[in-house]
Amino acid sequence: MSDLAFHQFICRSDNYGLLLHDHKSGATVAIDAPDAAEIEAQLEARGWQLSHIFTTHHHGDHVDGNLALKDRYGCSIVGPRKEAQRVPGIGTEVSGGQSFLWQGREVHVMDCPGHTLGHVAYYMPSEEVVFAGDTLFSLGCGRVFEGTMEQMYHSVAQFAELPPATQLYCGHEYTQSNARFALAVEPGNAALRQRAAEVDWLHAEGRMTCPSTIGAELAANPFLRTGSAEIRRTLGLEGASDAAVFAELRERKNSFR
Repeated sequence: MSDLAFHQFICRSDNYGLLLHDHKSGATVAIDAPDAAEIEAQLEARGWQLSHIFTTHHHGDHVDGNLALKDRYGCSIVGPRKEAQRVPGIGTEVSGGQSFLWQGREVHVMDCPGHTLGHVAYYMPSEEVVFAGDTLFSLGCGRVFEGTMEQMYHSVAQFAELPPATQLYCGHEYTQSNARFALAVEPGNAALRQRAAEVDWLHAEGRMTCPSTIGAELAANPFLRTGSAEIRRTLGLEGASDAAVFAELRERKNSFR
């Protein structure tokens, strides 16, 4: 049995809060800090003390709780070097290609520009888990606000290189709406239809749809399936590059209802 416990919860309206607690040391890390009061309530309910925050990017719905939590617990805040001036309370700056240790576990930092220019993700190979923030969602990907479509394509594509069993934790509960779009561009995908049905059931039961796995996303997420013949026919881009297919998917998703 692992010494690491995962606790995921919804905060704000659709943000995921996520706590990792190391039973051996008592250390606890929050992946982003969307809401200080909710995170504190979840910690207190479990008797955990917050020791770290791993920040993926500077958007307010991911950092608004930083200073209040740092004041309350004295926690260390890790965040992207390229956005250090926009991450409240940051103490340790990291960039893609770096690794660091948290409670004896190696954490690899992935550069993920696109949603924001300095966005990072955190991959823990020993736990087979990746924290993708707002770059990759279950059955979707984040909007491109600061970077380019080309950057976002490469940021998303690198997740396909992780082992298929890797659990994917993301920043928002968007899976049901993502599934509707995915079905619109690849309706013949049996794995996607099965996942969409599962997501509808989970929603009906009031349950969360994440984490997913990289393998499940490779089978059903259109943003990781730019080589799909059906998607390319739907878009009228049979001979286009993968990056061009990705960009068209993202543009269509922006206006999809």
